[in-house]
Amino acid sequence: MWQRYTLYDFRVIAHYLGDLILLLAAVLVVPFATAVVFHEWAPAVHYLYAIGISLIVGTLLCFVCISPGQLNRQQALAVTGFAWIALALIGAIPLFLSGHYGSYLDALFDAVSGFTSTGASVISDLDHLAYSDNMWRFVMHFVGGLGLVVILLSLGLGGRGGSSMYSSEGRSEHVLPNIVQTARLIMRIAFLMVAGFGLIIGIFCFIAGMEPVRAFLHGLWLAITGFVTAGFTPTSSNVYAYHSLPIEVTLMVVMLLGGINFGLYAALWKGRTDDLLEDTEIRAIAMWLTLLVAVTALSLSASALFSEAPAIMRRGLFMVISAASTSGLMTVTENQLTTAFSSGSFLVLALAMSVGLASGSTAGGVKINRLAIIAHSILSTIKQTASADTALVISKYYHVGKRVVSDAAAKEAMTIFTLFVAMYAIGTLTAIAYGYEATSAIFDSVAMASNGGLTSGIVAADMPAGLEALYIFMMWAGRLELVTLFALVMKILVSFKEGARKLRKEAE
Repeated sequence: MWQRYTLYDFRVIAHYLGDLILLLAAVLVVPFATAVVFHEWAPAVHYLYAIGISLIVGTLLCFVCISPGQLNRQQALAVTGFAWIALALIGAIPLFLSGHYGSYLDALFDAVSGFTSTGASVISDLDHLAYSDNMWRFVMHFVGGLGLVVILLSLGLGGRGGSSMYSSEGRSEHVLPNIVQTARLIMRIAFLMVAGFGLIIGIFCFIAGMEPVRAFLHGLWLAITGFVTAGFTPTSSNVYAYHSLPIEVTLMVVMLLGGINFGLYAALWKGRTDDLLEDTEIRAIAMWLTLLVAVTALSLSASALFSEAPAIMRRGLFMVISAASTSGLMTVTENQLTTAFSSGSFLVLALAMSVGLASGSTAGGVKINRLAIIAHSILSTIKQTASADTALVISKYYHVGKRVVSDAAAKEAMTIFTLFVAMYAIGTLTAIAYGYEATSAIFDSVAMASNGGLTSGIVAADMPAGLEALYIFMMWAGRLELVTLFALVMKILVSFKEGARKLRKEAE
């Protein structure tokens, strides 16, 4: 039986949503400071507008309920669900004012893409974008990739609703005694990764001929987009613009590290190396990537552009890792992706995006762990059928500790898998209805729902507004892993239905 939201529920939801919007005001200080440092006064004013709007809206929402009680799971669904859109609506304001977007809807598309760490973009003239606006694009990636709630909790905020919001954001890793410590560990790992690899990539950029400040910024931005498995880059030609094998190799390492469960990092932090070596998901990822690379290499070998082994390894391997980690970074142009890549390798990349990498990581998609649970469940069912009536078949696997494949876990994994497939189909059919070719429609639909970021060219400034709005919804739904979103929608519909029923009854 669906339980509806009461007026008090909406007041509590408003308060915690206000907390997250106030956090956004603090985050917007980063691009504002960047604008001041580089004397970009027009963008600085734009970010002051956004900061002011965040402070006003956030404060008003907090005043709706001065002293909220404990946030329950149902209320947390609404807070996290609304937060991604609320923050994107405000975050799109300075992007739109930059003059690099044809409409506010285009700016909103990029803001949602940024916060959901999708990385697809409809920006115009990216190569001449202000430093501050570029900084904002990657700050959105960093905040959205790690999770709004993780940032909030790591700062010691969130009150008594932290635990509920943490789980409702699609996270299940509780690697330390409490949620706040877990969130701070995740933040610490992210900062170390971004700082370390940002320095390495920055040095490579400097060696390639960039001036020091620009090299530092490009290194920082590429490290962010790689580790949070997003897809924005500071150049219109993506990673292809650098023509640097060291940068590409470094990014492949960063993307793979971003696709690993944060729980394993905690285990390594404690010296438990066996957890990494014995983890079922890590082994499955290794086999999955090996299969994808082999199939892609065989498919690309028939291409005139990538027929030589070095080109296949350099371009093909990078694109497979980018797709599998749902990073969206590219070492080929969109034209090469749709023409030089064979239809087989093209669909392999779509398949890689649809699956993703590890659960509890920054990668999107269905996740390898869920597919492993479904496979274990199917195997257990077959074994149970073939066994004696009194036999009890128990399927176990190792993932940050020993686990049992329960009926609840199998049901949840199958539900999420089915919803993702349905979302891929809806996006594909809609794009086909707008006149796009089927293969491209499948590719971009999978990229949006899995937060993969790669595009065959459908995602562009001139795409139909209806399709653009659908893709915004798909990125939002994919980041919330669908179940949270649909549960929220159903509860709201039930709430309004019950409210309307009571009003009719009172009128009678």
